[in-house]
Amino acid sequence: MKVAIVHDWLTNMGGAEQVVINMKKCYKDAPIYTSLYTPDNLSDELKNIDVRTSCLQKKNKKQINHKKYYPFMPTAFERFDLNEYDVVISSSSCCAKGVITKPNSVHICYCHTPMRYAWDKRDEYTEGMGKLKKKLIRILLHYMRIWDVVSSNRVDYFIANSNEVKTRIQKHYKRDSIVINPPVRCKFFDISKTDGDYYLVLSRLVGYKRFDLAVKACKELNKKLVVIGEGPERANLEKIAEGNKNITFLGRQSDEMVKKYMSECKALLFPGEEDFGIVPVEVQACGRPVIAYGKGGVLDSVIDGKTGIFFMNQTVEDVKTAIQKLENTKFDKEEIRKHAMQFDEEEFRKKLTEFVEKVVEEK
Repeated sequence: MKVAIVHDWLTNMGGAEQVVINMKKCYKDAPIYTSLYTPDNLSDELKNIDVRTSCLQKKNKKQINHKKYYPFMPTAFERFDLNEYDVVISSSSCCAKGVITKPNSVHICYCHTPMRYAWDKRDEYTEGMGKLKKKLIRILLHYMRIWDVVSSNRVDYFIANSNEVKTRIQKHYKRDSIVINPPVRCKFFDISKTDGDYYLVLSRLVGYKRFDLAVKACKELNKKLVVIGEGPERANLEKIAEGNKNITFLGRQSDEMVKKYMSECKALLFPGEEDFGIVPVEVQACGRPVIAYGKGGVLDSVIDGKTGIFFMNQTVEDVKTAIQKLENTKFDKEEIRKHAMQFDEEEFRKKLTEFVEKVVEEK
């Protein structure tokens, strides 16, 4: 059985790239087809392997902004020749699922979410643009939505990374899917005997993640908060925290330092809505609870009252109430970690290979 892996782009590390790494571990001989590839920005597991790039790749260019190539990606993926493969597994939140395969092959799409720019993030994508540019982009997005739906019919089987994404696949593509949550490096983390007195924010600092709610809530409650990460929202968050010595911004940190802060925090604050959310699972693998906005993919990974606390409105008052509720709730570190282990990388690989074998046999 000849297998190929197709991924949107390999330009930076993130949760989707960890999915690709684990797919590659399942199918060691499978080449990876992608639009753009910058190995200098990736982990060692994605370097010096068989990666086949599209016509969009520019040789010897270390920094590639994949967003610039968005309008050309459908054509780039359609140009890949995948006729020699029996199974094609696409890892897609954009155009990777649009590859054209031979009639008797099996195409399985691991969908991180239907195309963000064209659907639920379309307004954010055009925010701040001038009137003419916004009008042109909206026309482009109209045609991208048409292509996105048409290309979804090239997929034989969809795997959704969460129940939230399963709902979106049904909504936009009118297709059913099974859920296999993304792989998390749970075994890298462990339970610490040290109990810190701080809450934790850990992520790229961007507006839609709503970390302003976490900062404001901790400031008003005079709680210690450690913020790890960089991004365009950092300056605004620092301005909100101004004058409060309990809120600390540490920027980017090494894996070992992140592990330390995760394993010793009171709880992770996760006020945004995500497709799934890797960080909440990592924190739970440390035996620590999560305070999260009760929508999106986090509903797959956090159990309200047992491994964390949900709040239902994205307001400062709701976050404050959730913090106060958490401080009056007893959590079992071992039980939290045990729950997190079901999302470990080995579980992902097992579920993926079993599903692939099943559908190949059926075909």
